Amino acid sequence: MMFVIYVRHEEQMAYTEGLLYGGNDTLFESTGLFGESSVRKVDLQTGMVEELQKMDDSLFGEGLTLLGERLVSVMLTGPAYDQWPMENLTVFQLKLLFQLTWSQKIGFIYDQKNLSRLGTFNHDMKEGWGLATDGKVLFGSDGSSTLYQMDPQTFKAVSKQVVCYKGHQVQLLNELEYVNGEIWANVYMTDCIVRISPNDGGVLGWILLQNLREELLEEGNIGIEVLNGIAWDGEQKRIFVTGKLWPKLYEVNVFPTKEPIEEGVIEQLCLPIIF
Repeated sequence: MMFVIYVRHEEQMAYTEGLLYGGNDTLFESTGLFGESSVRKVDLQTGMVEELQKMDDSLFGEGLTLLGERLVSVMLTGPAYDQWPMENLTVFQLKLLFQLTWSQKIGFIYDQKNLSRLGTFNHDMKEGWGLATDGKVLFGSDGSSTLYQMDPQTFKAVSKQVVCYKGHQVQLLNELEYVNGEIWANVYMTDCIVRISPNDGGVLGWILLQNLREELLEEGNIGIEVLNGIAWDGEQKRIFVTGKLWPKLYEVNVFPTKEPIEEGVIEQLCLPIIF
């Protein structure tokens, strides 16, 4: 089952790269495209953008995640701190948003409350695509079949797992979300979400959502792109999904299929061919 939660106004359409639920009927969203990338706070009920932090035009925003309140050391940047370099490193107790960029191998740290930028970080993935957390470690994707686990203090990879399904690598892992002990990942260029075990990278199952994009196309939304964006409300057990340049956000209820899926269907729908 699916429910339309909100319909975006045209001026609020987004090339969604990262999506998460922040509590109190609030979503946080990272948007992409050079010249248009941003981080924004969105009202879940209306779709209205309440706060927005635009990125430099040279940057392409990607995955986004939120770590719970904790003490963190952050290197502050800007003219106000340049004259006191020894005092740039300070400690905050904040709820922090971490955002990846596509090809620059850098990320940004924001205060969840007002989206003020607090600092930057570097990572050792090939590119930045998806980002999620279980509250202890960061999970990252770089468009390959590799699921990274990273130390949230150093952003260095502590483990790498290749995600495979029936002997085939699941390439183009994109946006990530931690859901009830699993990693859910959009598979780029498909309408599929793959459920991954964070313990060994094994595929636990698939969520097929091709009906959402098909419905949008039938309604005349010819400019939409692929499914991308998963947000999990752990308290109320709600899953929200959207896509790049989609006018709608959906709440979906996931159920097992009544009939077995025919052999080869998942490979055809969910495993993109890499040339």
